[in-house]
Amino acid sequence: MSNTTITPNDIISKAESLRNNLSTGFRDEIVKSIYSEAEKVANRAVKTATDKRYDLDQKIDRLVTSPITGLPIMLLLLGAIIWLTVSGANVVSNAIATVLFSLGDLGRNLFTQIGIPWWLTGFLWDGIYLGLAWVISVMLPPMMIFFPAFTFLEDLGYLPRVAFNLDWMFKKTGAHGKQSLTMAMGFGCNAAGVVATRVIDSPRERLIAILTNNFVPCNGRFPTLIMLATVFVAAAFPPALTSFIAAGTVVGVVLIGVAFTFLMSWLLSRTVLKGEASAFTLELPPYRKPNIGRILYSSIIDRTIFVLWRAMQTAAPAGAIIWILANIHLGDSNLARMIADWLNPFGLLLGLDGVILLAYIIAIPANEIVVPTMMMVYMGAGMMINGPSSNNAIFDLLVNANGWTMLTAINLMLFALLHNPCATTVITIYKETKSYKWATLSVVITLGTAFLVTFLTASIAKLLGWV
Repeated sequence: MSNTTITPNDIISKAESLRNNLSTGFRDEIVKSIYSEAEKVANRAVKTATDKRYDLDQKIDRLVTSPITGLPIMLLLLGAIIWLTVSGANVVSNAIATVLFSLGDLGRNLFTQIGIPWWLTGFLWDGIYLGLAWVISVMLPPMMIFFPAFTFLEDLGYLPRVAFNLDWMFKKTGAHGKQSLTMAMGFGCNAAGVVATRVIDSPRERLIAILTNNFVPCNGRFPTLIMLATVFVAAAFPPALTSFIAAGTVVGVVLIGVAFTFLMSWLLSRTVLKGEASAFTLELPPYRKPNIGRILYSSIIDRTIFVLWRAMQTAAPAGAIIWILANIHLGDSNLARMIADWLNPFGLLLGLDGVILLAYIIAIPANEIVVPTMMMVYMGAGMMINGPSSNNAIFDLLVNANGWTMLTAINLMLFALLHNPCATTVITIYKETKSYKWATLSVVITLGTAFLVTFLTASIAKLLGWV
């Protein structure tokens, strides 16, 4: 009989040596075995009145989780939500903007009548107030369409099916299947998507999800994408098809963002965040009858108002900065125009221009003010304005008056998709990771990708003589 004592370290060492001989799918086999045994027990213990091969849930899941039909159904649902957002948001947005801008005029006139200095009136009403008015009018209507539609699918029980369909793709990249859920949350707000990564237990995979969430366009970037898709792409089609073509174009841009999410997840999992993807066992819940009250509360109170309030907090100082730059004159030009001219050579290298880069610098607090900032600088206005009232007028301002080409529109779509997170998202990343390093890396990865992609696109277009 041996007197050798087996210590815990001996057991751990033995387990580590045996682990290397296990197949990569051993965890899945364990789970499959557990569920198989549970099914046998249930079949022996439970008797049903009728012996149905498939109930309704299973019949639906055979379609929505099928390797053949699952992904197309996902794309159709995404396209439908974006089409509803594109079709319904513009009318409401214009109505809200008209009301808020009229209130701004009343406030400005009141300050003028009681003798408030012009610079204070302009700073408060043409800067801070109009910045807030733009964010509210641009963000609120799309969110009030997108968030309820998204919450409806969530309450119905469809989102776990999305995770199921995308799990194998994320596993291939070394990430976690639950990242599909956090990626979906990013469509509404990237900051909300970052917070949603708490559902991922592995710290390494959670970091991958955090650092790549910004490649999904948030609600604040949709106005820019929709404007470009409508003015430059859909305008070539009959008016009856405009909304469908614009929605299809935006879906295409979204798919490019998803592709970059997979690519960057793969790169991170093989460089700074090396490791093996952890097991993801997902039990699909039954479909539920959506609760309208819960959907409205969750989408409006928990999401729309929460995201809008956070955007307003960052948009107010941005509006003030825009007004200051537009109203400080040196010679015949204002400071905004001078900075745009200084940035122009670098912007042209990226297939953009200086005004676009200036707009994105000012819009770091809130992406919603990119378009009005561009319009303001192009038109030489001293405050945020509604700008041209029709797609033809916008096209004329951008193309005929300021030299835009199709390359400019395409690269702006790519830059709007890939550029750095807004200030709110960066702050959220820092709060979630407690690290300046990861917050900084999130900016470096996204902004570096945006610069590289737009530079390559512009260089190839120029090399082939397309511009």
